[in-house]
Amino acid sequence: MKIIVTGSLGNISLPLTEILIAQGHAVTVVSSDAQKRAAIQKTGATPAIGSISDVRFLTDTFNGADAVYAMIPLSFTEPDMGAYLRRISQNYVQALKEAGTKRVVLLSGWAADLVKAENAEHVFDGLNASITIMRPAAFYTNFYQSIDLIRGKGLMGKMLALRYYGLGALLTGKTGLLMGNYGGDDRIVFVSPKDIADAVAEELLLLPKEKTIRYVGSEEMTCNEAAKIIGSAVGKPWLKWVLLSEKQMLQGLKMAKVPEKLAETLVEMQAAMHSGKTLENFHRNQPKMGKVKLADFAQEFARAYHKK
Repeated sequence: MKIIVTGSLGNISLPLTEILIAQGHAVTVVSSDAQKRAAIQKTGATPAIGSISDVRFLTDTFNGADAVYAMIPLSFTEPDMGAYLRRISQNYVQALKEAGTKRVVLLSGWAADLVKAENAEHVFDGLNASITIMRPAAFYTNFYQSIDLIRGKGLMGKMLALRYYGLGALLTGKTGLLMGNYGGDDRIVFVSPKDIADAVAEELLLLPKEKTIRYVGSEEMTCNEAAKIIGSAVGKPWLKWVLLSEKQMLQGLKMAKVPEKLAETLVEMQAAMHSGKTLENFHRNQPKMGKVKLADFAQEFARAYHKK
């Protein structure tokens, strides 16, 4: 089969490309970075260098393809996440229609149907193609965004340690934490991008007559249990995951200069996870768990954490 993979050589797209190449498919990888050309070719795939904002480029790339894996990279510079997701989704739909693509696997998120601003799945409803929506749970790789919090360095790190661990912990150097408006003993499903890639690779070869939705997860646990696994891997077994209020989280994001609408969307997504509704939907669909456990990822995370 001729398969198009968007997302350059990202956390999902790289292992997905490697799986498809190993299966003998002709794979084209879409990337906006011309410097990735050689790396894409090294996988055995054909590079298509251009922007997913360019409908003409997408149409030309999709022409003749048997299947397309479509993903929209999150942008923390876009002031309105919902408008951005819908705009890129419309680009995909227009290009897929013009190219006549018959099989589409779309990356979404497990809170997509619960957070209006995040959900652009409906944009694909009018497409005359076999569509599968992938709804992966909370990515293991999200922990990379919290490396500085886990390190707990500087004045802010000491202030947070004093507040959440007490004076004794501060005196012994026990700094670092995770935080969000989900956390503590909230039960969450986490997922490895490699397990997502395995699931997408399976779906690309299928051709269901009606739209299907597939949830993907690797391991379920509480946030504090996850914090202990990550913390132990980096030498901080005391690490805990502090549960903030929505107001506190929103204030923190604004202090970090995250655009207001995006900050509100991120808080709403985390609120859906804290409510347990995402977990209910996941269990209702009874997906098979993937192979990569958090303890496996924690070793990879620790290498990045300790890298100077």
